[in-house]
Amino acid sequence: MTSYKNSDPRPPIMQGSPPALIVPRLDWDRPPWNRWSFQHIRELLTTAEVWRGNGHRKKFPRAEVDLDALEFDTEGGRTTLQRHLDDTYTDAFLVLKDGAVAFERYFNGMEERTLHLSQSVAKSVTGMVFGIVAGQGLVDPAALVTDYLPELAVTGWRGATLRQVLDMTTGVRFDETYENPYSDIGQVDVAGGWKPPPPGSDPDFSWPTHMWELILRLTETVRPHGAMFEYRSIETDVLAFVLERGTGKRLPQLVSEELWQKMGAEESACYTVDSAGYAIADGGFNATLRDYGRFGQLILDAGGGIIPPDWIEATRTGSYNQLYNDAFPQGSYRNQFWIEDPRSRTLMCRGVFGQLIWINFDRRMVAVKLSTYPDFSNAVFARATLAALHAIAAALASQA
Repeated sequence: MTSYKNSDPRPPIMQGSPPALIVPRLDWDRPPWNRWSFQHIRELLTTAEVWRGNGHRKKFPRAEVDLDALEFDTEGGRTTLQRHLDDTYTDAFLVLKDGAVAFERYFNGMEERTLHLSQSVAKSVTGMVFGIVAGQGLVDPAALVTDYLPELAVTGWRGATLRQVLDMTTGVRFDETYENPYSDIGQVDVAGGWKPPPPGSDPDFSWPTHMWELILRLTETVRPHGAMFEYRSIETDVLAFVLERGTGKRLPQLVSEELWQKMGAEESACYTVDSAGYAIADGGFNATLRDYGRFGQLILDAGGGIIPPDWIEATRTGSYNQLYNDAFPQGSYRNQFWIEDPRSRTLMCRGVFGQLIWINFDRRMVAVKLSTYPDFSNAVFARATLAALHAIAAALASQA
């Protein structure tokens, strides 16, 4: 199905705000529907609020620089930032330099108050909240999963530690093939309330009705726990259930009280929830562009008295003995964050269809890119975006 860049003529779904009922439930996250749906999740799915509270709103000073014409090299040739943002289906883009807004752009009908689906950026939110709660002594990364969730003794997580879950190094068998609706991640879509079972499904196949049911079905392992990294979204949901069990609070309340209110969020956020009311920790988080930027800036500022600084430092310390991602082959993964390379130890929150928070400590820069790619992932787009960010960092440094 054809997707549309910001500079292309608008298809009917992009003209105004059509009723959610015309978006196919099976394909709402696919092109061209995702160009509309990622900004309208509350009209499509059941959600739970992450309240920003009645407290302060952290204001960003502005020190804006015109970067639209900034040139840099990509695999497709030399381009400009403005062209790159269009070519990579960008909905919003923010650059913070030394805690001030250096560049901010909105596209595709998105505005400053619009909540945008973050996909797996949500994992990093869970990872940082876990660090906060661990600092309070309510959860222990060294403990076994079954110390908090004894029900999982009959699953593949038997014998796994929370550290291994945080770093996605358990040996649990989980198929993350996005294109296959019968894969484990395809079943997450059904269990999480994102989609109905596909039409014509095998009548003998039992689809999970909520996330906890799916987790209990994952009884197999493919290797010893701790042997290697393998990206599996379900690990984040296990972490979230541990957080809820350890604190007695649901995830939206935890994120609200421990992060969103304290960091001075501008708008309330939200999670999509399953039929049991569980917030989908692995990819159901929605927030505004600037609030994603506030989250990144909080990490850059050593936690701002909210996140333990040693948790952030530990998150930047990964293992570099295997290939993690073809977009940044020197990278690593720790505490639900990607690390770009062992020298800069730049942290990245990444989600399918082009979601990114980039936190560069050397350059004192945070960037947020919210997108709606026509594909789940695109390594060429990802590498071009990293090239753009490094070019922006160099340009801003030269003006300092």
